[in-house]
Amino acid sequence: MYMAARRTPTGYDQRYRNTAGQMYVYGNVVPKPEQEPERRQVRRPKKKVSRQVQRNRKKALRMSPGYVVFLSAAAILALIICVNYVKLQSRMTGYSKNISALQGQLANMKEENNTKYNAIMDSVNLEEIRERAQENLGMVYATSEQVIEYQRPSADYVKQYENIPEDGVLAQSDKK
Repeated sequence: MYMAARRTPTGYDQRYRNTAGQMYVYGNVVPKPEQEPERRQVRRPKKKVSRQVQRNRKKALRMSPGYVVFLSAAAILALIICVNYVKLQSRMTGYSKNISALQGQLANMKEENNTKYNAIMDSVNLEEIRERAQENLGMVYATSEQVIEYQRPSADYVKQYENIPEDGVLAQSDKK
């Protein structure tokens, strides 16, 4: 014999007999019954509390004037800090937008500058300049007799204030 289900004389379980007047609904959503059973509320008896405990509880709920002033000052300080933080955040957002705009302008200026530089470099014809210099201005290339080689001093460059000596030595250090 099965222990889980009791059989009635007609052969139906108890749960089917209770729902015999309701319609069967196909699908996976079960409608809520029209009447829900009442829920039981467990009432616990209140414990009696001594007068001293009641006085301590009331005293804990009261706030002294000093405590109220302290809480007010703390709340005002927190409000001031929050307002300054929001202002700082908005200023930072404005600065970042300004930086982005300036970076865009810089990129446009660089592109424009490179375009103009390339246009200028393309317009310069070195062969034309050489011809004009030789024909109009009478310039000629230097001959091997005009080239003087010299020993380079320790500096990277030389400023010529006088003629280069024939031996090619410009300066010598005292150290040998």
